[in-house]
Amino acid sequence: MSFAPKTQAFNAKINAVTLGTGDKAVVLGGQNVLPFYTFDAAIENAPKIGVEITDTAKEWTAPGLTEFYAGCETMADFAKKAETMEGADFLVLHFESADPNGANRSVEDCVADAKAVAEAVTMPIAIMGCKNVEKDSELFAKISEALQGKNIVVLSAREENYKTVGASAALAYGQKVGAETADDINLAKQLNIMMKGVGVAADSIVMNIGTAAVGYGYEYVASTLDRVRAAALAQSDADLQMPIIAPVSADTWGVKESVATEEDAPEWGNQEERAIGMEISTAAANLTGGADAVIMRHPAAIATIKKFITELV
Repeated sequence: MSFAPKTQAFNAKINAVTLGTGDKAVVLGGQNVLPFYTFDAAIENAPKIGVEITDTAKEWTAPGLTEFYAGCETMADFAKKAETMEGADFLVLHFESADPNGANRSVEDCVADAKAVAEAVTMPIAIMGCKNVEKDSELFAKISEALQGKNIVVLSAREENYKTVGASAALAYGQKVGAETADDINLAKQLNIMMKGVGVAADSIVMNIGTAAVGYGYEYVASTLDRVRAAALAQSDADLQMPIIAPVSADTWGVKESVATEEDAPEWGNQEERAIGMEISTAAANLTGGADAVIMRHPAAIATIKKFITELV
């Protein structure tokens, strides 16, 4: 007697959210099965990879990064080069230097960079801020206005500024908005409800439910991903059916395994290889937990994760 496996495709599904326009547009979500459970049902939209480009990228020292971006001077230069990277699906402009407690780069300069990138590339664009609530609120509003019609996503709206970001990015300028919380299913659901409460459509919302480099409290991330996906699919919870974007590179390139030099920690081996390993491991963990997109930095790590996705979907 032959074995007939029992499939488990759910009646509920993750919202399909489109980023970008034209031939290069990408769709996040849309599946009605658990991550990579292609034996239960086809996954129409494979997870996507966003390439992080920071406005401090000229300070990167990893040999693989400096070699890949050799000759790039402006953010638009970096973006045009990133668009050619194997495995890239969309571009992520990270305005780290806008932080008032850091370089305090002006919103006007950041907007000018975003406009230059949008004119130079055809891939979808995501925007990351500097984690300062007031500065990010202004930054997201101005970039959303400047890039109206590009169907970008701003990452992210938080409890402190969701009304401002939601009203400006989504309602006024028709962009997508990320709802950012910290490794708690109840906080994630509550913020989605509040976003919808101010008029942001469910298919204009993605989630950043929190992430961390593997080994740095990642068990909280893993359990939150599992609970969010189970609630969205098995319990048909419409307030948790938004696609998830995990900003992997911002965490993995800042931990000690990635920043400690070979002189300081010779027993750990090559510094760049350590950072690549951290990025790959964290991205794979997020994807198998349910992330619909990961944000990454290094060409070698991105190529590896692209192969990982291709072979599992």
